[in-house]
Amino acid sequence: MTDHQDHRGDVAGLLLAAGGGRRLGGRPKALLQHRGRPLVEHAAGVLRAAGCRRVHVVLGAGADEVRRRAELGGCVLVDNPDWGGGMGSSLRAGLESLAGTGARAALVSLVDQPGIGPAAAARVLAAYEGVNSLVSAAYEGTRGHPVLFGAAHWAGIAATATGDQGARAYLRDHAAAIRLVECADVADPHDIDTEADLNRLE
Repeated sequence: MTDHQDHRGDVAGLLLAAGGGRRLGGRPKALLQHRGRPLVEHAAGVLRAAGCRRVHVVLGAGADEVRRRAELGGCVLVDNPDWGGGMGSSLRAGLESLAGTGARAALVSLVDQPGIGPAAAARVLAAYEGVNSLVSAAYEGTRGHPVLFGAAHWAGIAATATGDQGARAYLRDHAAAIRLVECADVADPHDIDTEADLNRLE
């Protein structure tokens, strides 16, 4: 087994899938159909295919229905009762769920970016260098997802993750420490936010 493979066990996948799809008529984003299956299933599979052996999925809107309809066997499902407060609460819940698991970093992705596949996630994962890692996918130089947070950063991220900002404030304050990994050649970072975006689903 190579060192790289050893390191992959240190990094947990963290999928934020709690959004209620306000601009999509209140349809939970996790349950949007993509390639004949719920989008959350596809997104969790991306993290696994990239090399994350442990995947935690944060659920909120429609959580009970997601549990019934999506095949997420092997994933740890994390409920975020405060999902309506925005992505920040889901990020906090997800990082909290990783405490005590032995994970030394979290590879964080969003459920509503179906154009980001295993190739981009694996590139970001490959840049992991321990608990102080701070890595982000970039699209023509602009920071995007997925992002990798070494465990040394989790407390600081949780303390500043509010509303829909997620880790944005923390990353802004630590911009000099972020390693950017260009992914525009292998991924499309567009979100599924509005009815017009639904044509990005297959």
